Amino acid sequence: MDEFPGGTAVSRVRVYDWPTTDGVHGGSPHLHTVSTEGYVVVGGHGSVQTLSAGGYQEHPLTPGTMLWFTPGTVHRLVNGDELEILVVMSNAGLPEAGDAVFTFPPAVLADPETYAAAATLPVVGDREALAEAARRRRDLAVEGYLELRDRVRADGPEALTELYRAAAALVRDRVGHWRALWREGPLARAVDTGDHLDVLADGRSGHLATATVRAGAPTGTRFGMCGHLSGWEQVTAPAEPASSR
Repeated sequence: MDEFPGGTAVSRVRVYDWPTTDGVHGGSPHLHTVSTEGYVVVGGHGSVQTLSAGGYQEHPLTPGTMLWFTPGTVHRLVNGDELEILVVMSNAGLPEAGDAVFTFPPAVLADPETYAAAATLPVVGDREALAEAARRRRDLAVEGYLELRDRVRADGPEALTELYRAAAALVRDRVGHWRALWREGPLARAVDTGDHLDVLADGRSGHLATATVRAGAPTGTRFGMCGHLSGWEQVTAPAEPASSR
């Protein structure tokens, strides 16, 4: 959304309650190659399992919890009971353009075409068919994740090296497009702040006269990586009549 704070993105996730092979209910394990992700828990309870430089960890999630993690952190959301999260992502536009990589088994990660086929949900279809496709994708990511988690527990964070190499290879061709999105979004917002500081340092206030209010309208719910995902799209907010001020 244009001029949203810090070039970030916000969405709401109702974490999947589908069970997996290890008896856990939850989403698709994955990592982000560029972006930092933050959670604010707004309902229910559960946890997030992570693999990072800190090894394997599990972090409880209850209403009011705020937690965030940096690129490269493998994360798996676990739904204890009706877990719902407000997700704040850095680098708005990059996650939507493929910044995330699923923890599919190594053979799938090694082949870009096989990976794309496994990671992409159908464009059209009834809700039941789309749910089944999302669940298959989740289960494949869990399969690779459980093997990876065992290796991290046995060998430490060095066991993540091959996953990181595979992830970098998968996204390499997208970096040029990402750089353009970054320049137009997050970087532009940071440059705006610098310009505003320059103006204020000169004792001027012209940028304040262009103040505007924007609003977001809810979008539909879709099948995301970790759960039922909903967001907002920008709409133009009407100006308040001068007589009411």
